[in-house]
Amino acid sequence: MRLRAGARGIILDEDDRILLCRFEFNRADGRAVVWATPGGGVEPGESLLAALRRELHEEVGLSVDHDPPHVWHQEVVQPGRMEGYDGVTNDYFLIRTAAFTPRGSMTDAELAGEGVTGFRWWTMAEIAGYSGPDLFGPRGLPRALAALLADGPPAVPLHLGQ
Repeated sequence: MRLRAGARGIILDEDDRILLCRFEFNRADGRAVVWATPGGGVEPGESLLAALRRELHEEVGLSVDHDPPHVWHQEVVQPGRMEGYDGVTNDYFLIRTAAFTPRGSMTDAELAGEGVTGFRWWTMAEIAGYSGPDLFGPRGLPRALAALLADGPPAVPLHLGQ
């Protein structure tokens, strides 16, 4: 089974707001919007942290010069989700920073080519209380984020569902 490796940043500001990317996808049953953490694929020969640093610089303009704690691991097996792969693995790293306006090195057209159509800082209450049509990725984000905020980084990465 071929799974695409990904590195993602849980970027929290001084008010515990999380920065999420707005992804738009065309699916067989219509258009879907998913709010997910910034990050992306690990290139051949690249470490998870190198991929994380590259992706955050490209997407949101954040430079990470330390080794952030590895807090979550996710495996999603779903053939057809990504061409050439049977699914993805995502490793999530916790990054605390002052709030900033996301603007990475990618142009708006390059971001749109990857499905990214916006950014937003969300409070825990806004995520937990959201009742609109958009989804959050990972699906268990409200519960996992609440635990992370309450308990701090785990000693070993927690395994998340889809």
